[in-house]
Amino acid sequence: MPPDPLVTRYLAHVRFEKRLAERTATLYTLDLLKLAEMTQAASVGLLQVQNTHIRRFVAQMHSAGRSGRGIALILSGWRGFYTWLGREGLVPSNPVQGVRAPRVAKPLPKALGVDEAMQFADHSEAGDDPWLEARDAAMVELLYGCGLRVGELTGLDVVASDAAAKQGRGWIDLQAAEVMVQGKGGKRRSLPLGASALAALTHWLSVRSQVPGALSQAAPGVSAQALALFPGRRGTRLTAQSVWQRLQRRSQLAGLATPVHPHMLRHSFASHVLQSSGDLRAVQELLGHANITTTQVYTRLDFQHLAKAYDAAHPRAQRKGAGSGSGSGSGSGPDPS
Repeated sequence: MPPDPLVTRYLAHVRFEKRLAERTATLYTLDLLKLAEMTQAASVGLLQVQNTHIRRFVAQMHSAGRSGRGIALILSGWRGFYTWLGREGLVPSNPVQGVRAPRVAKPLPKALGVDEAMQFADHSEAGDDPWLEARDAAMVELLYGCGLRVGELTGLDVVASDAAAKQGRGWIDLQAAEVMVQGKGGKRRSLPLGASALAALTHWLSVRSQVPGALSQAAPGVSAQALALFPGRRGTRLTAQSVWQRLQRRSQLAGLATPVHPHMLRHSFASHVLQSSGDLRAVQELLGHANITTTQVYTRLDFQHLAKAYDAAHPRAQRKGAGSGSGSGSGSGPDPS
């Protein structure tokens, strides 16, 4: 349908005022054509649209399968159009004001299964430099075994020092089997080191001296780079991007279908501890979450795990007719999925 004259005027206005890119101008046009189409179907003119009409249009788009993000973008275009109409004195108020798109459900965090996590952690690359393999193994043990954020991992020093405490860096204490980290908001927490993490760190520290410039004592004048627990090839503190690259490479070599990143190991840590213990408060403390509602997302992952186990194991969860001998009964209940 040809654009409404008001729409044409508005598009000319924004093209001149905002110097829109061609792609943006096209999206504006499509959004306003959608508005004109919906107002025509509702037998209401563009200048007579009320807040209730906009809410009805949102409901129609949502029921038709339009995503919440897509609806939010459309509403943004409509809101700008009615703001302009208001400045032109053509409408008394903006009918889009206060209307929000349906909330987009947050996707569940991606976590490895227990078998996948063990396969990833146990993998070793024989062809790698011995110190490089030892370093990567220790990083994996801290990310998966302690649930560290990547920033917390790269911020670790090999020993405690006044400078580390002042600058928000953490450190390890092998004798106490603990790792001290500083998380979001400057909040410090102490985490236990499991047997695998202790073994991996002990081995890594025995070969860490092979890295150029890596030191193990907080002597006067020693830089923070030299005290980094995890240095790169040149002796400087490893970056988060480098950790991502090393984990993705390791996941490919380990034969995992999904590329692994640091936060996936943190999610796996939280999910697996919760599955085993059921202690949400303990998981909150280990992760360093200020609010337990942030931690509660892992209960949904735990429920998914239980649901899959039920579907795979319980005879009443099997679909009728699936497998040999199944579905031969005469039950008349609904088929569970």
